[in-house]
Amino acid sequence: MSFLKKDYPWIQLPLITCAPMLFAATGELAAAVSAAGGIGFIGIGFKEEDLETQLSQATRHFQTTHKDVKMATTSPEVLPVGVGFLNWGANLDAALPAIKKHVPAAVWLFGVAKETMISVYGSWITRVREVTGGCTKVWVQVGSVADALHMTVDMKDSNSVPDVLVLQGVDAGGHGLKHGAGIITLMPEVRDTLASKGFPDIPLIAAGGISDGRGVAASLCLGADGICMGTRFLACSQTAITQGYRNEILRASDGGRSTVRSTVYDRVRGYVEWPEEYDGRGVTNQSYFDEQKGMEDEENRKLYEAEKQKGDAGWGVGGRMTTYAGTGVGLVKTVESAEEIVRKTREEAKKIIKCD
Repeated sequence: MSFLKKDYPWIQLPLITCAPMLFAATGELAAAVSAAGGIGFIGIGFKEEDLETQLSQATRHFQTTHKDVKMATTSPEVLPVGVGFLNWGANLDAALPAIKKHVPAAVWLFGVAKETMISVYGSWITRVREVTGGCTKVWVQVGSVADALHMTVDMKDSNSVPDVLVLQGVDAGGHGLKHGAGIITLMPEVRDTLASKGFPDIPLIAAGGISDGRGVAASLCLGADGICMGTRFLACSQTAITQGYRNEILRASDGGRSTVRSTVYDRVRGYVEWPEEYDGRGVTNQSYFDEQKGMEDEENRKLYEAEKQKGDAGWGVGGRMTTYAGTGVGLVKTVESAEEIVRKTREEAKKIIKCD
């Protein structure tokens, strides 16, 4: 784990990162997570037009809110946050100017169809490294052993192997592979397989169902070099979500039953560009129940649009507003600052596993 400090010298171990949740993970949240010794990722997704604004927001928070925090980076121009893209919709040419200007410490790539994975990710990796002189490290999210091999063995000849792989288990909230394994088997199998193929040292970040220090400790035992949390940061004072969404995160429990993997939450909102192999995990609500009873998409979309007019009242089991969350949602009980979440989670993990 300690070798991650070479690329991210400000971090504290065990490494805790914040998922680049679309619309929710802003420059403010990312800066707060990094200032606490983690790595915060801004959720740009396919909204490249927001990239410079969000990176500038992170910069302002380092200059004001976190001005007393020492944030060493590998180079003075490197901003100690990351940026996450959804590569089924993100435009590389549109993103590069802001990346070159602000130089984030990392970019996180995710969401292309399997058949275009090597070409799309390869282009992003090559060009991001070119415009930042290698200062921006590239993370790629995968959810299977096969995809981890694509990103290492199959990328070796083009010199486009990512700097970090994020392994997402099926317990994760939001989008991921429809068919996959939980992190408890995915992590060790990927670690063993990559070692046998000549990639024993590529950093692996565990994601999916991790909500507290116990999950962090377990992931480290499985072979992870760090972890990523998404659902836990939804109950965070710096996350840009509505009160209705946040209330639903705090209400939900028994995540294995109260959340479900489905494409209905994309279809009612009109996000139909996701490749076939992906779906999303969210808290069950009336949109899902009605689909299960046979409601057509057109009617479900109309009801969703009407529900939006209710504001915060549109969330809940009987509501229709989407609440993406992982199976660890039942462990999320309080709203805290990003700094508190990172520090408490890290200290809990360190009490379980000694971590220098």
